[in-house]
Amino acid sequence: MITITIVRNVEKAIIRFNVSGHAFYDDPGKDIVCAGVSAVTIGAINAIEKLTGLVPRATSKSGLLKAEIPYSTDHLRNDQVQLLLEGMIVALESIVESYGKHVIINETFVGKGG
Repeated sequence: MITITIVRNVEKAIIRFNVSGHAFYDDPGKDIVCAGVSAVTIGAINAIEKLTGLVPRATSKSGLLKAEIPYSTDHLRNDQVQLLLEGMIVALESIVESYGKHVIINETFVGKGG
């Protein structure tokens, strides 16, 4: 199962997210659930960088993606980043609706220090 963990601060802003595991929906290379989750999450990271100029700290290896969201003193850019991330969550929730036996989303909240 793929577990997606969204971490928010006390202001409810997304400060990082992790994706771990494998869907095991189909054979490697044919697994549309893994491909969908990967496309949505990596696409969000790429969109943040390309559209806002902020670069998330991301690490990736088989079955694991970790992304830390950068903070800017420019509040408009932070709002843009959050909108892109909320869009990512909506897309992931659509995948969960259809393939909930293979993907789960958890949200946690942390204090300001994160």
